[in-house]
Amino acid sequence: MDYLWTPWRYQYITTSDKPGECVFCAAARGTDDHETFILHRAGANFIILNRFPYTSGHVMVVPYQHVATLEELNAEALVEMFQLARDCERHLRAVYRPEGLNLGMNIGKSAGAGIAGHLHLHVLPRWTGDTNFMTVVSETRVLPEDLEVTWQRLRAAWGK
Repeated sequence: MDYLWTPWRYQYITTSDKPGECVFCAAARGTDDHETFILHRAGANFIILNRFPYTSGHVMVVPYQHVATLEELNAEALVEMFQLARDCERHLRAVYRPEGLNLGMNIGKSAGAGIAGHLHLHVLPRWTGDTNFMTVVSETRVLPEDLEVTWQRLRAAWGK
């Protein structure tokens, strides 16, 4: 059996501005979407850049409702979450021209959720060969684009 270790994610899992504060709730309460990298706010969810992306364009659809499971999420937020995922797909395809996309949720810490208490859906563009020896051997991600540039490009795609 092969294992792929991702120790650089430990920083993401263990870092927060205020101990015990949910980073998604803090971002949602914020008034500066540029500072928090929020791309779009909808009625029940918002779309935010992942600060520790796997690829350029890695976004998350996050409900305003602070719940840990799909079972707890109200129906309106659940439906809107997947409508927004569809919008993410459209905008990521237009801006980045990926060969594919990953959509995924890790529900619970044991499933790999870095922020287990607040449900969120990852949407990220993928290309053949977008992982390489740097990630596997050197524990280093090679991203060709700064988060600031990603935010500007995708924010424009949402017409902001």
